[in-house]
Amino acid sequence: MRFRPLGIALVVFIITADAHAQISKPRAGFGRAVAFAGEELLIGEAQNDATPGFVYVYAKRGGSWEESAALKADDGRLGDGFGSGLARDGNRILVGARGAAYIFERGANGWRQVARLTSAELTRDNNAMGALALAGDVAIIGAPGESKRTGAAYIFRRIGSSWTQETKLAAPEPKEQLQFGNSVAIKNADVLVGVVNDNERTGGVHVFRKTGGAWQSAAKILPDSAQKGDRFGQYILVAGDRVYVSAPGALSNAGAVFSLERQASGNYRVVQRITAVNGQPGEQFGASVALGGEHLWVGAPGTEQFRGRVHRYSVRDPRAAPQPVALADSMQGDGFGAVIAAQGTLAAVAAPNDDVLLGSTTVYEFAGDGRWQATTLKRPAAAIASHTKGKRDCVNNQSGDFACNEMELVSYLSAEDLGAARGMMVNDIWGWTDPETGKEWALVGRMDGTAFVDISNAEKPVVVGNLPLTKGASPNLWRDIKVYRNHAYIVADGAGQHGMQVFDLTRLRNVSRTPTTFEPDTTYPGIHSSHNIVINEETGFAYAVGVSGGGNTCGGGLHMIDIRDPKKPLFAGCFSDPQTGRASTGYSHDAQCITYRGPDEQYRGREICFGSNETMLSIADVTDKKNPKAIARSSYPDVGYSHQGWISDDHRYFYMDDELDEVSGTTPKTRTIIWDLTDLDDPQVAEMFLSPTAASDHNLYIKGDTMYQSHYKAGLRIVDISNRTKPVEIGYFDTVPYGDNTPGFGGSWSNYPYFKSGNIIATSMNEGLFVLRKKAPAKPVL
Repeated sequence: MRFRPLGIALVVFIITADAHAQISKPRAGFGRAVAFAGEELLIGEAQNDATPGFVYVYAKRGGSWEESAALKADDGRLGDGFGSGLARDGNRILVGARGAAYIFERGANGWRQVARLTSAELTRDNNAMGALALAGDVAIIGAPGESKRTGAAYIFRRIGSSWTQETKLAAPEPKEQLQFGNSVAIKNADVLVGVVNDNERTGGVHVFRKTGGAWQSAAKILPDSAQKGDRFGQYILVAGDRVYVSAPGALSNAGAVFSLERQASGNYRVVQRITAVNGQPGEQFGASVALGGEHLWVGAPGTEQFRGRVHRYSVRDPRAAPQPVALADSMQGDGFGAVIAAQGTLAAVAAPNDDVLLGSTTVYEFAGDGRWQATTLKRPAAAIASHTKGKRDCVNNQSGDFACNEMELVSYLSAEDLGAARGMMVNDIWGWTDPETGKEWALVGRMDGTAFVDISNAEKPVVVGNLPLTKGASPNLWRDIKVYRNHAYIVADGAGQHGMQVFDLTRLRNVSRTPTTFEPDTTYPGIHSSHNIVINEETGFAYAVGVSGGGNTCGGGLHMIDIRDPKKPLFAGCFSDPQTGRASTGYSHDAQCITYRGPDEQYRGREICFGSNETMLSIADVTDKKNPKAIARSSYPDVGYSHQGWISDDHRYFYMDDELDEVSGTTPKTRTIIWDLTDLDDPQVAEMFLSPTAASDHNLYIKGDTMYQSHYKAGLRIVDISNRTKPVEIGYFDTVPYGDNTPGFGGSWSNYPYFKSGNIIATSMNEGLFVLRKKAPAKPVL
C-alpha cells in the first residue's frame, strides 16, 4: 500500500467531507456523532464493517461515565453506518445511517426504535448520514450525494404515531457537485439547508418556508465578505435566538464561524464573525460548533497537522479571550474537535480518528473556580477472537467464519494478542527457521513494532517478544522485515527517523518470560523512513527502497547496504533510474535482488535487481556497488501502480502485482502481470493473469510451481504456475470474514510460504496473524 505520511493520509480519507476511508475496515469511528440527552451522553460508532453500527448511551454513575445501553437499528446489518449522525429534541433522537434515519424515543425502560425514515431515492451512498435535524414533529435528512452530488433534503413529519415523507427539497439552481443538503437545521418555521459547493465552494445556506401548504425557497444566506473556497454552510447550529454557520475554508482554511439573527422581515443578519486567535491556514476552525450554557465551543480539527483543537468562548462576555482546549496525547491525524456536543456545563469533544480511526470522545465538566475536568471515553476495538484450539478444516468452503478452498486454518492470533495497541494494525511478515533448534518463527510487523511468534507448535503459537519502533519514531502503516544470517532487518515508512533496526534472532532461544520487550542490537542511521527492505542472502547485501524523510534517499531507489557483518551494516552505494517512478526520481516501491541464473547468458552470475517502480518494471545490474547500471525498463497497458513482484525459480518469469489498477477500474479482476525475462535487456509481457475476484492485490511470493498472493479483502490466494504463463488458482483462505472481495484496502497484507513444515503464515491488517496449510491431496480409493 502506498499513501504517506500516515497522519496526512488518514486526514484525506476521513476529515474531508467527500471521501471514504478505504483503509478503515473494520474501523469503528467512535465519536463520529455525539449528543446530550438530559443526563445521558450518546456516542455514535458507525464505521465498523465487521458489525452493525451502534449508538452507545453513557450515564454518570459514582462520579464516572459508564455505558448503560447500546442502541442499534432493528434491521441493523454489517456496515449500515448507523450512528453516523445524531439530532435530539427532548426525549426523541434521530440517528443517521446509510440510506435511512431512525427515530428513537426514551421511555421508562430506556430508548426504543419507533420509526425508520427513508425514501425510494435515498440510497446507502447519497445521504450525508450526519446531516440531520429534528424539532417537534419534523425531521430532516440531508442527501448531498444524490443525483451526481447535486443534492437534496427530505422533510418527514409525524402525524399521530407515524412518520411520513412530506416533501423533498431541491436547490433553487441545481447543478452537479453542488452538494445541497450537506447540512440541515430547523429554526422555528424555517428549514435551513447548506449548499457548501455553490459558486466554487463559496457556499451558502438556503432558507425554505411553508407557504400555502407548499415548501418554497425564501432566501439565501451568504455574508458580504464570503469568498470562493470559504465553504460557508458546512455546519449549521440553531441555539436559541442565534444561528451559527461555519465557513471552515475561510481565510485559507483557517476557518470562521458566523453568528446570525433572524429579523422580523424573515431575513438573517450577520451580527458577529468569530475566528480563532492567531488562527493558521489549514486549521478548519468551525468544522463543528456547539453551545452549552454560557460557552460556545468551536472545533478546529486541522490544527497542528490534524491533531486538532477546540476553542471555548464566553457568550456572556464576548470580549473575554477564548480558551484553547487540546488533548495532551493527541497525534497527527486524530482530528480532535471534528465533532462537538454541549449542554449546560458539559461538553463532549470527539477525536474520531484517534487510534487509527477507532475514535475517542472526551467529556469536559465544569468543576468551578474556572476549572474543567476531562474524561476520555474509548471502546475496545471489535476484534475476531484468536483461535489456538486446534486445526480447523475447510468444510463446504468454510472454516468457521472464514471462506476457504483447499486451505485449512492451523491457528490465528488477533492483532491485540500480537501486542498491538488500540487501533494499531499489522502489516508485513517474514519467517525464520532457527538452524540450531529447528523452530519456526513468524516475524510480524505492526504499526507500533514487531512481534516475534514461536510457531513450532503451529496450533498453539506463542508471542515470545516484541521489538518497539525506534525511539522518537511515529507509529506507521508500513513496516518491512527480511532475514540474513539469523538477523532480522526492519524498516518503516512514514515513521520519521526510524532507521533500519538490526535484531539478532538467536536471542529468542533463551527467553524466560514471555512476551519480552527487546531493544535492537543496532540501528543503521543511514536512512530515516524506508518503504521496504530487500536482501540478497547469497551476497550479503541489503537494499532499502522507497527511502524518504531523511538520510541518503538515493532518489527513492536502491540504498545499498553491506550486511556481511550482520551487526555492522555499512553504506555501499546508490542506484536509481530517473526514467522510472511517478516523480521521475527512480523511486522503487519494492524490489527483488538475486544472483541471476536465468536464460540470458550475458548476465548469469551477476547480481540483478528487479524493481517495481510505480510506473514500470526496472532491471539493474548492481554487481559493482560503486557503478550500478540500468539494464532495462518496461511498462505495460493500464498501469495503476507497479507495486511488487517475485521471480520464478528458473529466473525466466517475473510476476508483478499492480496495486491500483483494480481501484481505478482498468481491469475487471485482480491482475498479475507476467514478464518474460528471456532477454533482460528487453523484458516482454507474456501474459496478464486475472484472478477470480476483483480484490486489490498486494504482496506475492513464489515457491517452486506455486504462487502465494495476498489479495487484501480476498485474503491469501494459492496459484499453480507449473504452466508459467497459464496460472490456475487452486486454493484460497479469505482472512476477512465480512464485506465483499471488492477493490480497496484492508485484509491480507503479505505472506511467507517458505517453511519446510509446509505451514504458510499470512497477515491481515485488522485481523492479525494466520497460520495456514494447503490441504493434502486426497488419497485415491483402491
